[in-house]
Amino acid sequence: MSEPAVATPRARVESTLERVVEENRFTIAVTFPLVGVALLIAGREGLVPAALAMNPYLLIGANLVMVSPLVAGLTPLIDRRAALGLSALALFTWGIELAGVLTGLPYGEFSYGVELGPMLFGLVPLGLPVFYFPILLNSYLLALLFLGTPSFPRRFALTLGVVLALDLILDPGAVALGFWGWASPGGYYGVPAINYLGWLLSGSVAIAILQRSLDHGAVLAQLEGCGFFLDDLVSFLVLWGLINAYFGNWVPVALALGLAGTLLTSDWFDFDVL
Repeated sequence: MSEPAVATPRARVESTLERVVEENRFTIAVTFPLVGVALLIAGREGLVPAALAMNPYLLIGANLVMVSPLVAGLTPLIDRRAALGLSALALFTWGIELAGVLTGLPYGEFSYGVELGPMLFGLVPLGLPVFYFPILLNSYLLALLFLGTPSFPRRFALTLGVVLALDLILDPGAVALGFWGWASPGGYYGVPAINYLGWLLSGSVAIAILQRSLDHGAVLAQLEGCGFFLDDLVSFLVLWGLINAYFGNWVPVALALGLAGTLLTSDWFDFDVL
């Protein structure tokens, strides 16, 4: 009789992470962002100390909790090629953000109003990939959900479209909270048009790196079998949809509702989580 297979340390970590996320889906996807909305707005209005509401380590910690479903879903898919690709993507993320702060290109002249954790060279958050990767990966997953694994151009175009939609939701809320702002505010809730031209450029490069890094068939199979893989997108839409609603930013609210409706009516969404 053969001996039973012994789980590797990686397999045990993956199994534990999956179990923890699965058992706490509602808390992670809904409760955490609702508490975040209340705390951030209370801090912005001076109802609680800014040191609490805008505490950089609390912000990173909360974000790590909300992205845990994405991490748990993606971890089993990380091989050598994916690890190298994501590392290159992290370097690109820091590089393009540093260029933006130092030169005003490609996003326009902007600066951070809140330190989102330790700052790289005192200019951009060291934990920037924690905030940027989910936007990119959730957009990619949503494109796969609706397109399957088509040719690169179609998958690329839809992923980029969702990335832009998410930034159209994120930036107005972040500006209203004072997270960052532009020297010359634009007409879209204080966000200039150059910001979105910059996202077209940086998003295109980032998506190209991502698409070369992952096995699309394996990701799609994981997406179809993993009920929580897109829960971070749910968290994002709850958090930034409500923050924008509080500040009267109704176009971002409409975009958030549209994407939420898309998820709710898809075959992927499991109403049992509610």
